[in-house]
Amino acid sequence: MDKSLKMWVLGHKISPQNLSANYDLAIGESQPEVPGPPPHHHEKFHESFYIMEGEMDFMINGELKKIRKGESVDIPPQTLHTFKNSGSKVCKWVNIHSPEGFSDFFNKYGIPVDEDCAAEKSVSPEIIQKVLQTASDYDMKIQLR
Repeated sequence: MDKSLKMWVLGHKISPQNLSANYDLAIGESQPEVPGPPPHHHEKFHESFYIMEGEMDFMINGELKKIRKGESVDIPPQTLHTFKNSGSKVCKWVNIHSPEGFSDFFNKYGIPVDEDCAAEKSVSPEIIQKVLQTASDYDMKIQLR
């Protein structure tokens, strides 16, 4: 999938950016009450979020943090994390993974926004099962209870 396409990934609208740098950058939107991925950590990826609009709740190593417009959160490798838009408005954010490589996950599981029922398809049981089975291929170590 072309990195310049907008897509739905696990219920979030994602727009990976084509860069020549050694990091991946995506612009995302999360609708109200949409959860993020299951709690997970990355072995090698350093991840950051910057909130452009709205707010997002993050769980980082068991600690809950509300990150609002104009604020950012830094997630080093080996840090258990997830997020959820528990607000009443759309949350718009920038996500960075360093070094590059995580955009492969978005490209693998993204459903183009112009496809019928794309948002719903992105959270279908089949997609969720595939993500759980292959997450480690994308340096995403899921921690289920």
